[in-house]
Amino acid sequence: MSRRVVITGGASGLGLAMARAFLREGDHVAVCDADPAAVAGTPAGMRAEVADVTDEATMGDFLARIEAEWGGADVVISNAGIGGPAGPVEALDFADWQRCLSVNLDGAFLTCRWAARVMKAQGAGLILLTSSVSGLFGFPWRTPYVAAKWGIVGLTKALASELGPHGVRVNAICPGAVEGPRMDRVVAMEAAARGETEASVRARFAESAALRRFVSAEEVAASALFLASPGAAAISGQALAVDGLNERVT
Repeated sequence: MSRRVVITGGASGLGLAMARAFLREGDHVAVCDADPAAVAGTPAGMRAEVADVTDEATMGDFLARIEAEWGGADVVISNAGIGGPAGPVEALDFADWQRCLSVNLDGAFLTCRWAARVMKAQGAGLILLTSSVSGLFGFPWRTPYVAAKWGIVGLTKALASELGPHGVRVNAICPGAVEGPRMDRVVAMEAAARGETEASVRARFAESAALRRFVSAEEVAASALFLASPGAAAISGQALAVDGLNERVT
């Protein structure tokens, strides 16, 4: 039976890879994204709308339309996020800190609040949140992002406990360095902040993993499919690293 899948930040990057993966499974997929151009370029068969996850009214309208049409959701993936600034903490701007936490955490709250209500009513469902390996260990020069992604893991644990008695599972996916345009921007930003070359920053990211490589968006999407499968029916409250074993975790 086709699942009803909602993904925030789903018109590009990891979100789009996950959306495509569920579409290939024959599921109904709805995504929102803050980038109108990305939304306009989404594949046929995918419902896509422009929405800023930090805007309560806009998100409320988007989710209300989904609920009215579908009657609920089987999988909700809170994926929207930004990398935030890079630099020593004393040099960071407070507005940049607030923006990073707002997109990553406030957006997750608004998405999960809706998902919790509809899934409790139907007595089943899966909420997935995109964290990062930065949400599993300390990482210098990226304090806003690290704080936000640790917050996502905490939110996951709390919601899993709260919603488990209602038949709702909640898990986080924690990607490592994911190949693609977003990681290219992160590498460039960190290189500028540290006064290093982009090649040296990229090499350090790759060498921090036991597999000595970046992961692909498709590999992360495959983990989402697994967590949404019957084989993961007893998995909840977990933060699954998809990172080629980041050796700093151990």
